[in-house]
Amino acid sequence: MARIVLNTFGSFGDLHPYLAIAIELQRRGHECVVATAEVYRQKVTAEGVGFAQVRPDVGELLHQPELIQKLWHPTRGTIYLLRDYILPQVENSFTDLDRACVGADLLLTHAAAYAGPIVAEIRKIPWLSVALQPAIFFSAYDPAVVAMAPWTRHLYKLGRWTFAAMRKAADRETRRWARPVFALRKKLGVANTDNPVMDGVFSPRGTLTLLSSAFAEPQPDWPVNSAPTGFVFYDKRGFGAAGWGAVGCSDGLQKFLAAGPPPILFTLGSSAVTHPGTFYEESAKAAEILGMRAILLTGLPSKPGTNLIHVEEYAPYSAIMPLVSAVVHQGGIGTVAQTLRAGKPMLVVPWAHDQPDNGYRLQRMGVGKVLPRNQYTGVSAAQALKNLLSGGYTSRAAKIASAINQEDGLKAACDRVEKLLKR
Repeated sequence: MARIVLNTFGSFGDLHPYLAIAIELQRRGHECVVATAEVYRQKVTAEGVGFAQVRPDVGELLHQPELIQKLWHPTRGTIYLLRDYILPQVENSFTDLDRACVGADLLLTHAAAYAGPIVAEIRKIPWLSVALQPAIFFSAYDPAVVAMAPWTRHLYKLGRWTFAAMRKAADRETRRWARPVFALRKKLGVANTDNPVMDGVFSPRGTLTLLSSAFAEPQPDWPVNSAPTGFVFYDKRGFGAAGWGAVGCSDGLQKFLAAGPPPILFTLGSSAVTHPGTFYEESAKAAEILGMRAILLTGLPSKPGTNLIHVEEYAPYSAIMPLVSAVVHQGGIGTVAQTLRAGKPMLVVPWAHDQPDNGYRLQRMGVGKVLPRNQYTGVSAAQALKNLLSGGYTSRAAKIASAINQEDGLKAACDRVEKLLKR
């Protein structure tokens, strides 16, 4: 039996795959500890998995609207998140994670948890990096749509050199952001000079790429040993009004679903929902224009809707998505994966970070369309949804879902972990 520490940071889309892997590895006889923000302690321990607090705690952002607004700025949100929020706290992260890794046999890291590689080197622990979205690979063969400059996607047709030039500029800039990491390395006597924000997040032993190859095909310049495993799914609510580990829909939602044709699902995931703007008001207008039923997952306590519109705080995607006609969402990777698995066409309204890249990938796949946040109105959303539901998007989404449902990302990921442990 091995002791495995899984260090992650972010929203449910970042936590859930790690928690699913921890649960399965414990079923196989290992001891697992999820090392992450304090706000997730109850959710993790309710599954019988060990927990270790690692700062910063994203839960503190929920009570600071001015910081939430910065986090979800469409072009500067990633700069604030990494440069101004996460990286300055890397020494705190190191202190917490180093304590959690006492006696560990293996460490799994996250692309935004920059203390992980340092702890692994100091403690001489083998480690695997984890990739949750293709954008973090910065591939010149499959260039990402960068939230800070989404217009640059139009330049990629000029050749790979355009993205290579952008990558070089990004390396220079992010090295400046990473000064706290370089300072910590120097203090600890760690000589590694890789850019902690780019190449330094990938382990030389390999990367668990928790993606379906139907969504992101491997590229020649991906890191070593990073072939996709398939998506890893988990969407239990955890604790709350529905009880620990609730996986079904509320009574009110079940009645609404049974009362008419499949509705449209409007959701902002678990993170962008903290800064919704007018998304839900405009979504309700879109449903009314179309004369279609709709479910709004708002992240707030349920309140009365209408015959056409049902408002709900939360519902597990695996339970609800197979029962809807289309999904409108922010483009977070967890929501993307669940919608692809359900085989539903989708309208993506990116908020920030990796979401524009995820959205345009879905558009290229022919299973969705992208509508920029500043253009999202009831009228524009209704028109986009009308095109989605009348075109070939539904049949293409069903075909890709068939391929994804033949994958077992959880088994493949855990098999790779155990293979490394045996070596």
